Parts: sequence; structure tokens; C-alpha cells
Amino acid sequence: MFFFSSSSEAACSNLISLRRAGKLQDYRHLHVFILFLHRQMEEVLCYETRNNSCLRTVRPLPVRLSLYAILGVVVILTVCGNLLVTLSVAYFKQLHTPTNYLIVSLAMSDLLLGLVVMFPSMVTCVESCWYFGELFCKVYLSSDVTLCTASILNLSFISLDRHYAVCQPLLYRRKITVSTVGVMILLSWSISLFIGFGMIFLRLNILGVEEFYYNNIACEGGCALSVCCLSSLRRSPHSKPISCCTERHGFRHSVQ
Repeated sequence: MFFFSSSSEAACSNLISLRRAGKLQDYRHLHVFILFLHRQMEEVLCYETRNNSCLRTVRPLPVRLSLYAILGVVVILTVCGNLLVTLSVAYFKQLHTPTNYLIVSLAMSDLLLGLVVMFPSMVTCVESCWYFGELFCKVYLSSDVTLCTASILNLSFISLDRHYAVCQPLLYRRKITVSTVGVMILLSWSISLFIGFGMIFLRLNILGVEEFYYNNIACEGGCALSVCCLSSLRRSPHSKPISCCTERHGFRHSVQ
């Protein structure tokens, strides 16, 4: 939890006094005050007792509460909206069509994304640290890759379905059947699960550079998807030709 220091409280009091006295004719000082508050966001360690801990940005309490409120609403809308689509298609028999089955598959991927990925991501975004453990971090990253890939593939198959419906309407019912859509959905989820969980749990994203990754990038309290690969560019004759790109919060830096 963050509390304003005595210096920030004095700055607030001074600005209020100047405004009441009429000495502030415009709001240019507001920008200066915002920059001052930005500097008040301290950087501390996620785990004070561990040497390899990630850095944590401590934000003011009002900022944290605002972020939780906004991101929480987004998560709730994502889950409720996709749940409503899924239940609607499942309940009304007239909606049991091949196209709607693809839409349900897309809605399920987005529903799981909101439950499994967006909620932990919200906490990590606000707190700038991962507090859910290493195992759930792997599940979280695998689910993130899996569900995003499934959404992309489902959208691709929906586009293919609409292409046949518009460009070849006479052949649409013969080509796009329930069995065909079932194969599309099976392919979407099979490929997504193989890419997502296979890459994270088999550590294919850091294959061949594990020692470099754990010594230079990974830290306690972080949960980020990093992709490291060998690079042909070297900064010096003695440097390692390795390039790493890290996404999301919690890791110290990117290294090339």
C-alpha cells in the first residue's frame, strides 16, 4: 500500500493555498504537480528477502483502486458477454447451425480468456508483480497463448464459412456441414493446445539458451512470456549472439 509522503502533502497544500489566493491564473502548475506525483511512484522489490527479485512499481492507492475498478469492469463484461452468447445458442434450437457452432467456439475461447488470463493479468498489471506461484504462471502463460491462438483460428474458420455462404451459396449447405464445422473446431483447439502448452511446458521459447535466460532475464515475482533465439548480429567479438524479447510485466529487462 502506498501513502503520500510529507513532501507530496506539502505540495498539495501549497497548490491549494495558491489557488485560493488567486495566484494561479491557469492550470500550467497542474502539469508540474502531475509530474511530481509520478515521481512519487517508488520502485521496490517484489520479494524483499530474495536476491533475484523483480522490481515492483508502487502506485498511489487512488490510482490502484481506479485501475482495479476499470479493469474489473472489462473482465466482467468479457465473461458475461461471451457466457450469454454460449447459453443463447445452447438454449434455442433454432440457433443450432454450423455458423453458430463456430461462434460458440469463439465465445468459449474468449470466455476462458477472461476467467483464466484477464483476471491474473489485471492483478499483475496493477501490482506489477506475480504472486500466484510458478506452476500457475506456466498454466497462465500456456492458457494465454492457447486461447489467443484459438480465437485467431476460430475467426479464420468463421471467415471461411462466410466466404462460402456469400460467394458460393448454392454449394454452401453441401460443403459446410455440422461434421465439417466439428473438424474445424477440433483443429482450432488441437493446434492451439499444442502450441500453447507445448511451447511453455517444454520450454521451446528458450530452447538452447536456458542458462542465459535464467541468469540475465528471469527474476522472482515475474511471469512473462519471453522468446529467446540465436542472432547473427554481435555487438562485439566476445558477446553472445542471443536476442530475447519479453512481453508482459514482471521481468527486469530485454537483452540482446
